[in-house]
Amino acid sequence: MSACAAILGCSGPTLTAEEAAFFRAVKPWGFILFGRNVETPDQVRRLTDDLRGTVERGDAPILVDQEGGRVARLKPPHWKRYPPGRAYGELPPARRREVTRLGARLLAHDLAAVGVNVDCLPVLDVRDPDGHEVVGDRAYSDDPAEVAALGRAAAEGLLAGGVLPVVKHMPGHGRAAADSHETLPVVDASAEDLEARDFAPFRALADLPMAMTAHVVYAAIDDARPATTSARVFERVIRGAIGFEGLVMSDDLAMQALDGGFAERAERSRAAGCDVVLHGKGDMPAMRQVAEGAASLEGRAAERARAALARLPAQPEPFDPAEGRARFDAAFEGRYA
Repeated sequence: MSACAAILGCSGPTLTAEEAAFFRAVKPWGFILFGRNVETPDQVRRLTDDLRGTVERGDAPILVDQEGGRVARLKPPHWKRYPPGRAYGELPPARRREVTRLGARLLAHDLAAVGVNVDCLPVLDVRDPDGHEVVGDRAYSDDPAEVAALGRAAAEGLLAGGVLPVVKHMPGHGRAAADSHETLPVVDASAEDLEARDFAPFRALADLPMAMTAHVVYAAIDDARPATTSARVFERVIRGAIGFEGLVMSDDLAMQALDGGFAERAERSRAAGCDVVLHGKGDMPAMRQVAEGAASLEGRAAERARAALARLPAQPEPFDPAEGRARFDAAFEGRYA
């Protein structure tokens, strides 16, 4: 049976019998964890093992949003703190790439230890003074070249630790003046401005294995549909101007930027060009609809999914986490220790 072209969540720190039966039946391609699913390292490890057991795939992707700063699902006291993206961009220029890579390598060590093999990082949104704070300090910089350089460093650190990076939010959320969790942002910038600034970091990292879409309307490209559900944005920008050939997943279908029922949201996203769709709330009625609308992972989308997982190294690079953390804390003068 083909996997369902969906990444789904669960409701708590352990699988319910209903969730386990549902996942066994529909076989989602992957899973995602949120704060409600995280208590202790041993508990998370059991949960990731159980999730993979339902689909009988030892390499099934299990994702988390572990950026640092405001966006961290694994938190103290069981896990170390990490800074938001902006803090890396404010380091002395000569240290930025090294420390960004080191931070991501440490994150990968944390995640791999509990069975998580995909991190929704790096954030390649370019910070904009008029943009909504939903991005804000999550962005590395307001300079597209610096965003690309630090995003590359973060991706390298994750991959070195056996964790796949996901670039987000393609093709750029930084200019959006609204939070797509709450409403649908519309960006009115010209195609030329978008190409030169917002799309540039994604183009520079187009060789990476996975990307997440933005629930944002780019009026110069498609004034009716957000990127997630816009075939025009996929054709002209994501697969066109950016040249991204990896697996593209939607941002969370539960966000208020999208309208319609969950089956319809999934169908629209897949029809536009998303290889897989994401629903992270762990709400069973919604997940059933998402699975129906997402359909099977087949054809070119399945090839991209296999290629993404093939980028995971057989073994992580040798690494001393205690020594690495000491260097990391020194770089930030203990502010995140």
